[in-house]
Amino acid sequence: MTSLARRRLAIGTLLLVSIAAGTVSDRPRVDPPIVLGGYRVLAADFHVHPAIVSSAAVTPWDLVIDAQRQGLDAIAITPHNKVFPAPIGRWFSRSVGGPTVLVGEEVRAAGFHIIAVGIEQTVSPRQTAAAAIEDIHRQGGVAIAAHPVAEYWPAFDAAAMAALDGSEVMHPGALSAEGVRADFEAFYRRGRLTAIGSSDYHGLGRLGMCRTYVFATDTSAAAILDALRAGRTVVYGVDGRVYGDPALISLAAGDARLRTRAAEPAAPADAGALVWLSRITGTLGLAAAALL
Repeated sequence: MTSLARRRLAIGTLLLVSIAAGTVSDRPRVDPPIVLGGYRVLAADFHVHPAIVSSAAVTPWDLVIDAQRQGLDAIAITPHNKVFPAPIGRWFSRSVGGPTVLVGEEVRAAGFHIIAVGIEQTVSPRQTAAAAIEDIHRQGGVAIAAHPVAEYWPAFDAAAMAALDGSEVMHPGALSAEGVRADFEAFYRRGRLTAIGSSDYHGLGRLGMCRTYVFATDTSAAAILDALRAGRTVVYGVDGRVYGDPALISLAAGDARLRTRAAEPAAPADAGALVWLSRITGTLGLAAAALL
């Protein structure tokens, strides 16, 4: 066996051990489906980061398992300025019957951050916001302004605002700072944008703590993207605030399950031996694969 073959075998073994340990160590939360107005109402988080090299050590399959634990029907895995390893998370979730995983990217430029959802190739941050949105749309994706505090507003000129699909109106930053919340709301009111709630999860805090309820025709990625383009979302904020399509807000008001699930995500799982085995072997395997 050649040196390269031995390295590949070692990487494959690490990844298989990680996936097996992560799967065995947890059991997902199962919530009954919600159907309102003929739509399947999906709990989604469109701003989720794998932490491949960090103290959090959150692998793509960690994200899938945690999304199940938090009662999420869909997530977008959005690494910074790349799409790897989002397709791995999508493959794993399909293999275990997990939530719908959309491949995404957080396009992090000097003057703006945009979440690209439903893409397959990296969108360069070395361009204007309008050009980045055009690249996202060219791939059939949806463009969402990420945590749009006032300092990012100048990048979103008339052309960018006309093309932008959605905006994060709820985000962990809005929970702790009234000024940040005011910025998010003001940006959201600038145009006819789809309301988005996201956790911006990096391994700390809770996946899905701020979530989007998507009113989709089914659970497929295509149906979710169509709903986002059409603005069929509801997002619960603080102090009784609700954002999204007015008709759907009224429809959702008759079902207490949505607000209850949004307010009470599951607690993080205890980091037992199998969990740490999954995280460590997964991190080592992915890092080695990237280097190889």
